[in-house]
Amino acid sequence: MPGTHFAPRLPEEELAALAIGTVDDLARRLARHALRPLTVPGTAADDGTQARGEALAYLHMLNLLQQAIGHLENLAAEQAAAAGAGYPQIGRACNISRQGARRRWPGLVTSDTPHRPPRRTDRTRSQ
Repeated sequence: MPGTHFAPRLPEEELAALAIGTVDDLARRLARHALRPLTVPGTAADDGTQARGEALAYLHMLNLLQQAIGHLENLAAEQAAAAGAGYPQIGRACNISRQGARRRWPGLVTSDTPHRPPRRTDRTRSQ
């Protein structure tokens, strides 16, 4: 990816599979340790209540992780812009267009092009 300032060590498909596996493992571990599936008093353990509670705890943790990732993604975009990246580079890093990056983070980058001094013209005549 020219101009991105990073080169993936693995193909994109392998990176995606690695990310999915890592997030899945993290969400399951967090759900097990941080959330307690609700049980209905007086119900049998084999009626699916526990499995349903575990599935809902996992779903809830995935939702929390999605929110956390969105927050961290915004911070990373701000850091990239502060380090001099423009919308084209930020967009490429997120697999979106420059315009998509501009819509997602309006005002993040003050200019898509480097500052250039004004051009001098010979149209000015002295009288």
